[in-house]
Amino acid sequence: MNRLARPLVLAAALALSAVPASAQDFSTAQRGEIEKIIKEYLLKHPEVLQEAMGELEKKQQLAETEKARSAIKNHSDALFNSPRQVVLGNKDGDVTFVEFFDYNCGYCKRAMADMMELMKADPKLKIVLKEFPVLSAGSVEAAQVGVAVRMQDPTGKKYLDFHQKLLGGRGAADKARAMAVAKEVGLDMAKLEKDLGSAEVRNTLEENFKLAEAMGMNGTPSYVIGKQVVIGAVGVESLREKISNARCGKATC
Repeated sequence: MNRLARPLVLAAALALSAVPASAQDFSTAQRGEIEKIIKEYLLKHPEVLQEAMGELEKKQQLAETEKARSAIKNHSDALFNSPRQVVLGNKDGDVTFVEFFDYNCGYCKRAMADMMELMKADPKLKIVLKEFPVLSAGSVEAAQVGVAVRMQDPTGKKYLDFHQKLLGGRGAADKARAMAVAKEVGLDMAKLEKDLGSAEVRNTLEENFKLAEAMGMNGTPSYVIGKQVVIGAVGVESLREKISNARCGKATC
């Protein structure tokens, strides 16, 4: 079959799937002949299927990118400027780096080192941390303590100390371990215990879960960098590249 026949084969395949059940349908014999031609062509030229799958993948990726951009735009205030989040680095930075994490996530431990390296190396970077406890009941307890820590530490300095010690420590994180770390970094434990039962803690985690759902996040760590949603521990170089892209305002710079 020559190259001119190729689009005819594909058109015939589309016609078979698109023509409504009516008096204009192909006859059984006609359908059988068309299906035979399509099958023979695809068996001789399987690369057509590869090309079709490649095009489908591109369209899906483009659709996901557009969906993410739309979600970020619709939730930009809660993502980047919520009073219920921890802000580190340059609070007036030109790029905001948002990380959703779980204190029991092994990949988040590695991602924490990436975040610290980026913050140290990039004085123009604003970093936002959002608790997203998806792995266990212990994760929820640890996140609740984390929110209560943020409530009594508006500067974020003690929170960062707490965050590094809890996320970087050994063993599963839960309320007992989180409270021990909070005590170690010098927080007011009576106030912390009181704040744990507050609506602010519940509302913070609810807000974070709603944002994660809107962004299509189903695991940790996950990020929003500029107009991009990034899922997984992609490594510091990939994160640095995405920050650079967000800074220049293009997909690649």
